[in-house]
Amino acid sequence: MKKILLLYFAAITWGVNVKAQNTPIQTVSGGHSVIVGVNIVNPMRARVADQNETFNELKAAGVRVIRCGITADEKGIDYAKRAAGYGISLQLILSPQYLPGAPSRLYDPKNFPSMWSGHPLSYADPILSKTYYQSLFDQLDKNGIVLTGIELGNEINWAAFNPEFPLPGEGRILSIQDLHNDPEGKKIAQGFLQYLKILDVLKQVRDRSRLNREVPIILAGMVSAPDGQKLYNNKKEDMVSLPATIGFLQAHGLDTLVDAYGIHSYPSGGQPGNQAADAKRAARFINVDIAECRKAGSKSGKPAWITEWGFNNTDQNCPVNDTSRTLLVKQMMGVFAKAAAQGRLVGITYFAWNSDPWSKQPDPYTLYRCGGLTPSGKAAIQHLKFGK
Repeated sequence: MKKILLLYFAAITWGVNVKAQNTPIQTVSGGHSVIVGVNIVNPMRARVADQNETFNELKAAGVRVIRCGITADEKGIDYAKRAAGYGISLQLILSPQYLPGAPSRLYDPKNFPSMWSGHPLSYADPILSKTYYQSLFDQLDKNGIVLTGIELGNEINWAAFNPEFPLPGEGRILSIQDLHNDPEGKKIAQGFLQYLKILDVLKQVRDRSRLNREVPIILAGMVSAPDGQKLYNNKKEDMVSLPATIGFLQAHGLDTLVDAYGIHSYPSGGQPGNQAADAKRAARFINVDIAECRKAGSKSGKPAWITEWGFNNTDQNCPVNDTSRTLLVKQMMGVFAKAAAQGRLVGITYFAWNSDPWSKQPDPYTLYRCGGLTPSGKAAIQHLKFGK
């Protein structure tokens, strides 16, 4: 959960037949495939020259998928076009749209520095959202831009990115029962129901797209909070557990609207290479992070797409000492490969390649440092390989 405090707005073949020419599906044993990519943090804040430099770095490293958001205007489309020119496809993050005057939670950097401003999810407007998405997809079609994935929202099951949650909250992880019976939980549930309406109009627009009608729709990357546990800190920043969130959404039609569940996985980085610690990380991933995920075609769920994952490295020296993080990344790549072989994992997108363009020092989670790709970065973007 440490990385969640630093977030900015960072395939196994399934029922949707992805035909995009540039979709970078990496085939592994058994005829399965998995998409491997990286997050690019706030690319629209960077100068065009710096964006192109990043594209050059990504291309040289063999990265073919980046997760990011773009503006639905000339600058955003130009970014996507230039990315395609480098052989890079977007795993695009989209947001719901809100009418002017919708209630807003203000940013409170003194008391809640990692809880961002925004509108409660229950005020998302389907008509305005549909118009926005239609304009964006029309521009994508017109410019020949094919996406790798479409992800609606980001971490809607906790206070940082969903202002439906009150601040301060009660410092707890809400359950499925809370969504039905608790005053705070019922309000959050209203936002989840509105989110499904936005998903529905997004799917309508996606389905009519000339070039992107078969591109997978991904459920907003979820915080992998388990049921029945306490928060990872003592702050009053509430969450809804991952099984409660997915279970509630499923009960109201989620699986008819998405092709994969977006999930964020930030394993503990303690004792890399230690057998017991490695086993604990693997068990957490299987039993919590993707516990609700199923093989494509199943009647009770969708595959996972890990749209954010990673480990920090606080070494600010050059060259960076990346030994411990490299061990951790290699271990998790092995865990991912096993889940992919089972059909439960369709994509992994590391957080993150770069630091925010406005930051004054490298983010501890970045893969590209000191003018080059770190050893852990090389491990994080390799093709998944696993035995029989």
